Amino acid sequence: MERNLKNVLVISFGFLFLFTAYGGLQSLQSSLHSEEGLGVASLSVLYAALILSSMFLPPVLIKKLGCKWTIASSMCCYIAFSLGNFYASWYTLIPTSVILGLGGAPLWSAKCTYLTIAGNSYAEKAGKIGKDIINQYFGVFFLIFQSSGIWGNLISSLILSQASNKVEISEENLTCCGAYDCVTNATGTTGSAAEPSKSLIYTLLGIYTASGVLAVLLIVVFLDQIKSDQAETEKEILETPTFWSTFLATFQHLKDKRQCLLIPLTMYSGFEQGFLSGDYTKTYVTCALGIHYVGYVMICFSAVNSLCSLLFGKISQFTGRKLLFALAAVTNTACIIALLLWKPHPKQLAVFFVFPALWGLSDAIWQTQTNGLYGILFEKHKEAAFANYRLWESLGFVIAFGYSTKLQVYIKLYILLSVLVLSMVMYGVVEYLKAKSPPVTKTENVVPFTQETH
Repeated sequence: MERNLKNVLVISFGFLFLFTAYGGLQSLQSSLHSEEGLGVASLSVLYAALILSSMFLPPVLIKKLGCKWTIASSMCCYIAFSLGNFYASWYTLIPTSVILGLGGAPLWSAKCTYLTIAGNSYAEKAGKIGKDIINQYFGVFFLIFQSSGIWGNLISSLILSQASNKVEISEENLTCCGAYDCVTNATGTTGSAAEPSKSLIYTLLGIYTASGVLAVLLIVVFLDQIKSDQAETEKEILETPTFWSTFLATFQHLKDKRQCLLIPLTMYSGFEQGFLSGDYTKTYVTCALGIHYVGYVMICFSAVNSLCSLLFGKISQFTGRKLLFALAAVTNTACIIALLLWKPHPKQLAVFFVFPALWGLSDAIWQTQTNGLYGILFEKHKEAAFANYRLWESLGFVIAFGYSTKLQVYIKLYILLSVLVLSMVMYGVVEYLKAKSPPVTKTENVVPFTQETH
């Protein structure tokens, strides 16, 4: 097997094992640790640490350790989070969330740097165009990585469905589920009386921790270190631009009014993902069906999201992005209104899966088209533009998880709807400004091939 492709597969499967564990754990945080809102507080802290990490750590760590050891050490930060869940308290879960957040940005940066160097290296030897090989490598990576959402959630549902103490949820308890939940400001627990046993939770966390350890071993044992001639390329990638210039460029980019207008749309991406994994899983699924259904519901979201990301990336060249944004806005609005009106009941099992499926369709559009829009509008300042994208999306996550335990679900849905309406109005102004300005290139419908998720 061609050596570079072997390294791409090692990284891809390493990320698959790591995010199988982290993705499954993230979906369960609000349900597993609902007391005093510990679960969602840990996610809020995690994304706040991720914002700080992305501003300071990646260039420093990659320069000191190189790509291989940055990936391996950052993966250990994710394992720490799994270990923190074994004895979940404010003194264990919050510090390990900070550790994970700090490791997140260097992990993704080192992965991107490694794949870029590997692609350029092979293209030079084979006499091919570097960009084409890099796109192929990222394609292989995301094909394997995206399935982690399915495996992580499948493991959690299969393990937690083994509970012997399942009880019928009473009609009285069911009235506490849904938009007008009556538990947010009380005990913080869900309407479901069926809690998984400690042994089942420990079994699940043991599997997740082992999956993370396997990821680290894969990288340490099988990933080749970048050779000395390639290390020069690595230094060039990292030294252009310098840390301070990137940091300042991120905020100087806000002088562009189009960037300011896109802030609500970018933050909405964090809000809507935060609502699904933090609130929908707890007050609809866990409350009415039990925690063992969370994994199945999130598998539905992940599968539809992956398929639609691929589909909308292809068809955007025929439909244009405006039509796709309109579809996402209408779908999300319909879901929000329906969630406000719907009273979840176990007899309506299919409905629990309809919402994440439609949410996955909308999220696929938000992710692919917003990334594409940034790439097109800010072609000359891509680094600063995408740094802003990561900053504002992460801030959306921080806020969504931060107020999760303070407000009732119907208020959160109204906030979500308000941000969506504001986002669409601002986006409309951006399109109007773009239409008024003279066209520079005909790259409007090109969507970046890669889509990073934390």
